[in-house]
Amino acid sequence: MKNKLLTLLCACLPFVSNAAYANEKQSVLPKLSVQLWSVKDDVNASFKQTLSSLAEMGFQGVEFAGAFGPFKDDPKALKNFLSSKALEASGAHLGFDQLNEENFAKTVEFYKAIGATMLIVPWDERAWHPDGVKEVVSLLNDLAIKLKPHGMRIGFHNHDQEFNNFEGTTYWDYIATNTSSDVVLQQDVGWTTYAGKDPVEYVKRYPGRTLTTHYKVRLPEGTTGKLPIIGKDTIDWLALTKANIAVGGTLWIVVEQEEYPNGLTPMEAVLASKHGLDKILEKL
Repeated sequence: MKNKLLTLLCACLPFVSNAAYANEKQSVLPKLSVQLWSVKDDVNASFKQTLSSLAEMGFQGVEFAGAFGPFKDDPKALKNFLSSKALEASGAHLGFDQLNEENFAKTVEFYKAIGATMLIVPWDERAWHPDGVKEVVSLLNDLAIKLKPHGMRIGFHNHDQEFNNFEGTTYWDYIATNTSSDVVLQQDVGWTTYAGKDPVEYVKRYPGRTLTTHYKVRLPEGTTGKLPIIGKDTIDWLALTKANIAVGGTLWIVVEQEEYPNGLTPMEAVLASKHGLDKILEKL
């Protein structure tokens, strides 16, 4: 009897171990979102149907870019609609002006109501100006302090210009090293690679800062035989995702599609990139 019991326990151990591993793996995988700017015309034409279709593609969240369809004045109803589609607000893109003294309270109230805790500034030309970048850093640090009591974070999103040389490094490095660890560094992988930089290196360079990442393809000039679709491009997405999980603290992978090759519609291009990303994530 004792030997039989021991055999049974040994037989069960691998199963228990694999199940525990599967649960652990599932818990650390970032959720998948999509930047709604990718399908902005569809969003403007039919907000509800577009978000419903994105949910059917398997996205778990959406990142807003200023368009809220019929819910622009009713964030609670928007939250209910998202929940009905099993979607979350992974974050939102907005300008510094929306968080100035005049607009701060209203903006925070809206995004808090829809559950968007990461507010990302997607573009500011001061970010690649020798004096302007210092203003950007100051604004980010101030807003990090103001948003923290609300359970929210400010962040900044790169284009290729932030990788221009500045003070022996780059503007992006200057922003990263001179802002609080509470400031999210939302790396746009397409623009990082377009600028000739290694996105994996930048995740590892600033641990815990890449809470949300834009998975987008922007092919370097002169590239042939590739497409601006995830999985059909030049980027080592598997290595990047492993770095995001192990070092970056990444909570959301945000697919962004700004090019639509071979006559694909924006929705079709997003779906193609989603399929490509799914295949990469299966290898983890």
